[in-house]
Amino acid sequence: MVAPIYRIGRRKASRRISAVIDRLNTSYKRHELAEISGSDPFRVLICGILSARAKDTQTAPVCRKLFELADNPASLLVIPKAKLKSIIRPIGFYNQKTDALRKTCRILVENYEGDVPETFEELVKLAGIGRKVANLVLSVAFGKDAICVDTHVHRITNRLGWVESNDVLDTEKQLMALVARRRWRTLNYVFVRHGQECCHPLSPWCSRCPIEKWCAKVAVTRCR
Repeated sequence: MVAPIYRIGRRKASRRISAVIDRLNTSYKRHELAEISGSDPFRVLICGILSARAKDTQTAPVCRKLFELADNPASLLVIPKAKLKSIIRPIGFYNQKTDALRKTCRILVENYEGDVPETFEELVKLAGIGRKVANLVLSVAFGKDAICVDTHVHRITNRLGWVESNDVLDTEKQLMALVARRRWRTLNYVFVRHGQECCHPLSPWCSRCPIEKWCAKVAVTRCR
């Protein structure tokens, strides 16, 4: 049985973390949503809002269609609300996300001359933006060191035995103290892909997991 990281020495923990991140980074190709958004701040922000509580396979075609019509806040506001809603409809919570997009774009136009702000404090003031999306924008769009903790990162790092936490914010704080800063920006990408492809919430595919030998399997009661 693999011991949780918080029960082994820091040097061993650092080596294991590096091994896991490197293996996952070579195991999964860059996903479609990342290809669509690139490092453009506006696109990363919009993809972040739309991807909440939705699968990337659902979000990617919606984002692609939306960006064909609007590639900045001002052009998005020109789209009639009913049409915007029809574009977003294939993904969950489309009413709330439509309102969030319009409110956010209005704030960007009125307060930031159409640019996406580069600080965490300003980003979380936008509609539909919490810690996760703010850190995603900072990391992907602006190249700043930030850890974006979503449901996949929270679940898998607990399962691996990296953290021991029931709270997403606490998980973020523990990871910041545990993981080398140079690896922060990679965390969300590799664990989102791993969570979608292999390490599912209820019955993970342990038999085909590329990092199984480093996993403590905390709270795993059933696997494939």
